Amino acid sequence: MVHYWPMTATSGRAAVSLPIPAIPCPFPSEINPHVDEIERESFAWLCASGMLPDAETVERYRRARFGDLAARTYPRVDREMLRLVTDWCMWLFAFDDGFCESVRHGRRPGVLVRELPELLRVIDDLAPPAQFRSPYARTLLEIKDRVAAHARPDQLDRWCCATRDYLYAQVWEAANREADVVPSVDDYVFMRRRTGAMPPVVTLIDIAGRFHLTPEQWMHPQVRELTQLCYDLVVWDNDIFSYAKEQRHDRARHNLINVLVAHRGHTEEEALGEVLAMHNRAIDRMVELDGLVRAWAPREVIDFVEGLQHWVSGHIAYALASSRYRSP
Repeated sequence: MVHYWPMTATSGRAAVSLPIPAIPCPFPSEINPHVDEIERESFAWLCASGMLPDAETVERYRRARFGDLAARTYPRVDREMLRLVTDWCMWLFAFDDGFCESVRHGRRPGVLVRELPELLRVIDDLAPPAQFRSPYARTLLEIKDRVAAHARPDQLDRWCCATRDYLYAQVWEAANREADVVPSVDDYVFMRRRTGAMPPVVTLIDIAGRFHLTPEQWMHPQVRELTQLCYDLVVWDNDIFSYAKEQRHDRARHNLINVLVAHRGHTEEEALGEVLAMHNRAIDRMVELDGLVRAWAPREVIDFVEGLQHWVSGHIAYALASSRYRSP
């Protein structure tokens, strides 16, 4: 199956429409049965949070149904945990749109840097201020408290470290926009895992699933490789789906298709083909590692690996249906 979505060419080239090929994924696609009720509750929470600036943004978020992404990527968690991961996904989208991709702030790293003290005080567990300047910091504290209520200390520490890396990565992106820099392929692939917020959402797999991946299991070489492959697959696939949207906003400076065009001399069509080839190699390796892990792993490790697979398949299913990407 081939999907034809409009994809504006890079600056200086004629406009083109690239065919978006079917993206192979052997992992099962599931959806959480609590999706509709949690979508309503979480969207109401987001609207009351102060993070959405106007009615137009509220309507755009309503159409995007970000709750569907959480329900597809955490399809087996219970109702309470689905609400937590849905709120977290909505926070990440709101922060990304409000600071990282906004025309007003996305090219001004200084604005992001000035936002960091309140956010880092939340992450580093310092005494929060009596009043928050930022609705992002206030709601981040609420989410952190809810994560902490269910996480063991090592699990909470993983989530905090991953969230901190995500925040710093947004400053890197803003600095690139300010300097009109397209990062190198190696730098982009390394940083895209962080700018795409994959570590902060993956660290919730075992917490939301109400099981514990020990530090030794988390750091096992095969588990770490599977985790990195999950990060890469989701963000590379997202770059395919979001290329049209990002061309309108940022000339796709932070998009793997454009990075390959800029640094390897590819056409847009060739770059799209290379990203798909990268996807296929990563999928093949995930399948291979899945077999190796199942030969030795206890139930909690297998549950975690299946959580990684749900992120890969769930993101594809969500993106194909979401107005965020189909109507850029």
